[in-house]
Amino acid sequence: MRLRKIIKALALTSLFTLATQPAAAQDLLARQAPVDKKMKKVDTLALRRIINHENFESPAAELYADWNNGHVHLRQNTLPDNYRIDLRNFCMPTPSRVVTSNYGPRWGRTHEGLDIKVYTGDTIRAAFSGKVRIVKWDGRGYGKYVVIRHNNGLETVYGHLSKQLVVEDQQVRAGDVIGLGGNTGRSQGSHLHFETLLNGVPINPALLFDFRNQDVTGDYYVVHHDTYASESSEATRLRGKMGNGGYTPEMVYGNAAPDFNPAKQTSSSSVRESSASKQYHKVKKGETLAAIARKRHTTVDKLCKLNHISKSMRIRPGQIIRYS
Repeated sequence: MRLRKIIKALALTSLFTLATQPAAAQDLLARQAPVDKKMKKVDTLALRRIINHENFESPAAELYADWNNGHVHLRQNTLPDNYRIDLRNFCMPTPSRVVTSNYGPRWGRTHEGLDIKVYTGDTIRAAFSGKVRIVKWDGRGYGKYVVIRHNNGLETVYGHLSKQLVVEDQQVRAGDVIGLGGNTGRSQGSHLHFETLLNGVPINPALLFDFRNQDVTGDYYVVHHDTYASESSEATRLRGKMGNGGYTPEMVYGNAAPDFNPAKQTSSSSVRESSASKQYHKVKKGETLAAIARKRHTTVDKLCKLNHISKSMRIRPGQIIRYS
């Protein structure tokens, strides 16, 4: 009760002080109000820049204690009890629709990702925007591989690449080309080993990605520690392995295989030869489509056709352009 009286008294004092202010002072306060509003807006923009800078320096910093270019997995970590993963603004890492090996037990140990059928030289893209944490070679496992940490808390791993087209600590956007499919490391045929990690712990990519339908499973996925195992089994049943061997581009890509002509290429060996013959150019600063065409002994029309772009499209340094 006493506190209420004190607040009321202060309020009356403030009103009296304002009322007795000279007209010039009141005008000054009135002019100051829009300035204060502008300064508040500036402060908000500055705060937003700081947050964006921190996300660039270490994406998902609230989940990960540090940033390093060392180990893929953080074995001492555990899954959060509940964590919502934002799956919007994604890009499928490959247009391939064929899962050749599931997440889970395999050959006496845990296979910690999905194997997706791709051919040597196929384009592999970043699934979400983020920052490249690891670009390394592992002869007894992943082969040439890339790890990206994303702002939604996930890390994605891309293994058995024939070529890595990014460097550690590089910022990438969803859909950027990060490498080419291959058969390096511990691999028995060209494919993409695709992992999803949360807090350094592998989780089943089939919970998040539906390669058969080239989509994610929803706008969000919430990881519940208690129900994860049963949900993972159900995801594998719905979106897991589709079959074995003898894949043609039509089977792998459906109608999304413009680089292949199934009528001319029906055997798996001829498909591999065609895929391996693909060649790419990394755009340097100041280069144009015409300059790249001259350098690679081809034409601008062919570059546009191979990359599904127009002649007027502006290309940027670091962009990957296919030229054969």
